[in-house]
Amino acid sequence: MMNLDQIQTSLNRRTFLANSGVGLGAAALSSLLSGESTASAKSPSKPSLVGGLPGLPHFAPKAKRVIFLCMAGGPTHLETFDYKPKLAAMDGKPFPESYTKGQPIAQLQGKELKCQGPLTKFRKYGKNGQEISDFLPWTAKIADDICIIRSMVTEQINHDPAHTFLNTGTAISGRPSMGSWITYGLGSETEELPGFVVLTSVGGRNPQPIASRQWGTGFLPSRYQGVQFNSTGDPVNYLKNPAGVSARQQKELIETVQTLDRFRNQRVDNPEIETRIAAYEMAFKMQTSVPELMDLSGESKQTLEMYGAEPGSGTYATNCLLARRLAERGSRFIHLYHRGWDHHGGLIRYMNTCCGLTDKPTWALINDLKQRGMLDETLVIWGGEFGRTPMFQGKGGAGRDHHIKGFSMWMAGGGIKGGITYGATDELGYNSVEDIVNVRDLHATMLHLLGINHQRFSVEFQGLDTRLTGVEEAHVIKNILT
Repeated sequence: MMNLDQIQTSLNRRTFLANSGVGLGAAALSSLLSGESTASAKSPSKPSLVGGLPGLPHFAPKAKRVIFLCMAGGPTHLETFDYKPKLAAMDGKPFPESYTKGQPIAQLQGKELKCQGPLTKFRKYGKNGQEISDFLPWTAKIADDICIIRSMVTEQINHDPAHTFLNTGTAISGRPSMGSWITYGLGSETEELPGFVVLTSVGGRNPQPIASRQWGTGFLPSRYQGVQFNSTGDPVNYLKNPAGVSARQQKELIETVQTLDRFRNQRVDNPEIETRIAAYEMAFKMQTSVPELMDLSGESKQTLEMYGAEPGSGTYATNCLLARRLAERGSRFIHLYHRGWDHHGGLIRYMNTCCGLTDKPTWALINDLKQRGMLDETLVIWGGEFGRTPMFQGKGGAGRDHHIKGFSMWMAGGGIKGGITYGATDELGYNSVEDIVNVRDLHATMLHLLGINHQRFSVEFQGLDTRLTGVEEAHVIKNILT
């Protein structure tokens, strides 16, 4: 160990290291927690946790973790979970102006609006006759496990702001994502892997980009941001040692930089320095844990075939299997994005593509969690940033425009009643009219299942007590809870 004089004379060297590749590596992993650097924040009732705030959870949780399956682009509710016979009967006829006058329609303003009937058949499944379309034959097999919410509404009609609202509870960019809020409040159950992990896949029409700020921390310490695992190549950037650097040399470097960081932090008490210290520690651990996570050779042939997973492929199927493995290893929030659901045209073609890539793996994930006794403590959420219009839009075949006033999502596991449908849209699938669920209500319910009272979970920012669920009134959807 260096003495005080040596440390003081090394500060310039520390600055150089922080601004070099080593600093970039730490920044890339800055969301990660370590047991040592967050020991003071551990919940006394959950000694195995890494990080988290004292006093949380507020009450006994029904779920330990969340897997959020985001169908990025906005899947149509009218070809998935919300069958409308009246809309089918009015196919090709003018859409009633009373529905749309003065309403936001993304790309249909000033155009003649015609009804677009359902482009597939629906059938009833499960004990309670859940209506699910023929595009989703594998989801139909888990009808008794899922709660279909048909009355979702959101507040942003274009992709990026709608994702921002879905992820952060506001359209204001730069606010903390829901995964960051949850890992900030509850910490993680692993010291070896990130508490908040993001996995992406692509397939379908017009895959919209997903900005990394969608899993950012906003005004929370940056250690709580999501860590994106790459689809191909190295799973995490900057994790491997540079050529010619041995594990011993790296460890010595990390220990020296940590000593400098801690010395500096004694003077300034900056949480971002603690983040950097934690990032180095976690990065060192991840050099072992991430390759083990990504190595699917220990999975049975039956499991790989059930998911349709192909190691190293970066497909949604492989990401679903990795989500289960992350859940097993203690990650708190696992966010999967599948980009390709922006079906302005060619809806039948691209629904077949997107559902072909995601339907069976989603069933496999629920089925696998259930078989392993994990579904009861894992909250799974499926849905996109908005839905699609009941009106025709044709760009290479029938399609649908963006729609925010009524769409469908589903939830399963972790304290959710399975086999039920909640809420409803009107007879044309335009407006949510029964048991309306705002995205903020979804957030409040998710937090509740994790043992958090959303009204008591806030951080002071710019003089306000800021919450994931905002200052607007948000409600826990009690009728869908076990």
